[in-house]
Amino acid sequence: MADDDVHARERVTAHHGTAPAAVPLPLWSVTLTLAGDPADVAEVRAGLDRLLAQSPFLSTVRYSDHRAELRYWDEAEGADDAAAMALRLWPEHRETAGLPDWCVVGVEVVDRDTVEHRAAQRARGPWRPARRSRGAQALDLIGDIAPW
Repeated sequence: MADDDVHARERVTAHHGTAPAAVPLPLWSVTLTLAGDPADVAEVRAGLDRLLAQSPFLSTVRYSDHRAELRYWDEAEGADDAAAMALRLWPEHRETAGLPDWCVVGVEVVDRDTVEHRAAQRARGPWRPARRSRGAQALDLIGDIAPW
C-alpha cells in the first residue's frame, strides 16, 4: 500500500473511529494443474494433506502418481492477479508441505458467471455438435471425460 493510502486511511480512522469498509474483490474459480515424474502416491497424498492444512481454501484436489489438479475460489482484482497467485501456490509450499517437484502444466481462471453458465449447460445435458461428413470421414467433436 502506498504511503499516501496509509496516511489517508489513518486520517479516516482517526476521524470516524473505524477503518473504512474494504471494497470486496471479485471471486475467481481457479484450477491449477501440475505434472512431473512419478512419485509414491502415498507421499503425494501426504503432501497434499499438508498443503490443505497450510491452505484451507482448496475446495477440490485430484491426484495420481504423476499429476495433481487443485481447484479453489480466490479473491483478486482480475483474472491475471488470480493466475499469478495460482502460479506461486505450488512452489511456495513445495518444501513446507513436502510436495513433489512438479511443474505447472495448466492454469484456468474464470469468473463466477462463467462457472454458473457451465453448471447450467451441464444441467441441460451433454452438448454434441452435429456430425459433418467429409467424404468417408466423419468429424465428431464430443469432449472426453475420463478418470485419472
